[in-house]
Amino acid sequence: MPPRSSGLLLHRGTGPSLEVLIVHMGGPFWRHRPRAWSIPKGELEAGEDPLTTALREFGEEIGTPAPAGTTVLLGDFRQASGKVVTVWTLAAPDFTVEAVRSNTVSLELPRGSGRFVEVPEVDDARWVRLDEARGLVVAGQVAALDALAARD
Repeated sequence: MPPRSSGLLLHRGTGPSLEVLIVHMGGPFWRHRPRAWSIPKGELEAGEDPLTTALREFGEEIGTPAPAGTTVLLGDFRQASGKVVTVWTLAAPDFTVEAVRSNTVSLELPRGSGRFVEVPEVDDARWVRLDEARGLVVAGQVAALDALAARD
């Protein structure tokens, strides 16, 4: 069974003004990559409900709880790594992020050195127009953006 993650894609506006909240992945690996943005998401813990995971991971990556509201399932989307991401969406027209306060992960740098550093899982979050987001998020998540656009 492939690894599974779950994420929450906030949106606001409609039509050409539809925007989504995406996050920039932290750490040196993603620093200079052009498609280093993502839907806030994370791995399901054993027995955890996918929506519960999406809400938990949003809070951990952004540093503030997800806004209240009705979530809608967009579907399951396979990433290049084989991971399957279940994505939910939520209209959040008034949600703002003043500063990202992400949890951290430990990375061995350089690989094999035995030296570990803590880096933020996410180092930025911003609202972007849907058409712009398609060119920023990792390729495997474009289908989730398209599923949102199809609902609009």
